[in-house]
Amino acid sequence: MADQDAHTGERRHATEIPAIRWEEPPEGPVLVLLDQTRLPAEEVEFVCTDASALVGAIRSLAVRGAPLLGIAGAYGVALAAARGFDVDEAADALQGARPTAVNLSVGVRRARAAHRAALAAGADPQRAAAAALAAARALHREDAEASARMAGHGLALLDELLPGGGHRILTHCNTGSLVSGGEGTAFAVALVAHREGRLRRLWVDETRPLLQGARLTAYEAARSGMAYTLLTDNAAGSLFAAGEVDAVLIGADRIAADGSVANKVGSYPLAVLARYHHVPFIVVAPVTTVDPDTPGGASIEVEQRPGYEVTEITAPQVPVGGPGGGVPVAPLGAQAYNPAFDVTPPELVTAIVTEAGVASPVTAASLAELLSGQVVQRLET
Repeated sequence: MADQDAHTGERRHATEIPAIRWEEPPEGPVLVLLDQTRLPAEEVEFVCTDASALVGAIRSLAVRGAPLLGIAGAYGVALAAARGFDVDEAADALQGARPTAVNLSVGVRRARAAHRAALAAGADPQRAAAAALAAARALHREDAEASARMAGHGLALLDELLPGGGHRILTHCNTGSLVSGGEGTAFAVALVAHREGRLRRLWVDETRPLLQGARLTAYEAARSGMAYTLLTDNAAGSLFAAGEVDAVLIGADRIAADGSVANKVGSYPLAVLARYHHVPFIVVAPVTTVDPDTPGGASIEVEQRPGYEVTEITAPQVPVGGPGGGVPVAPLGAQAYNPAFDVTPPELVTAIVTEAGVASPVTAASLAELLSGQVVQRLET
């Protein structure tokens, strides 16, 4: 079961938004999420009392974004253990909630391994649950630290590729504090550029079909005082043609061993546009997003979302209408192609920025070096 309690949040700096937190009220531990499906209209907390509620929150995108999904998955395992549920069953359900996002599995496996290790060492269920929670908290803390390092590496790369500052950055989907234990991935780079006075304009794709750019990235940019402009996804080409984009910065949900990047659908067309217009296309993601067990882009499972997300418009303040609860914008019965992600081949990626450094050119060898703990900074000239 899950309880939903609405709270109108006070105006806060974007970096202070509590996207996820663990609480221990008298009635038992819970995982509290900022329901991202309700933003920007209202800040509503979604309280999960078991892993099944968290699975539902993940599938509905109440909680989303690769790094945050990893954190949520780890906390979900800890929640199951602390509440006395079957940990392996909860872990399996959590791992299957979003198949493309590799971080979710990473977080689940880490907390489950801590739980199993504690039991194997003779710990009672309570101590084993505490071990799982400690693993989740450690992952949460490490992600915040990784976010800060990625922001620093990313800004250094921008300054190297585009000397003089005044960066005009185009971003897609949402990659800020709403998807991270810290300030995000690609958005964190733009945010530190803003703080350093080197961001001229943040171009924000609205990001179809769920409008994560319009609802979430614009929300975070506004709260951070950044100069930003929202655009429809299919207007990006005209911006490139007008010479208004200096760099594209996106996140990633899975990076294959060869450097193929799965990210929110619409990323691949941006990479093609960027290559044609000689604009750097930069992916910012933690090392945990690189999956050495996925050899290439063709091996990445791309999640298919319900068609009503395309055929209807939904918003918290809109009355229930069509089968998905929104207002129909297509004829009844219209079929929709609705992949959640697309895959960009490595030859279209200028660089991959991680907390361990920057890989460029993007190859299997440079990514393997990152995974081995070596800092990579081989930029193409």
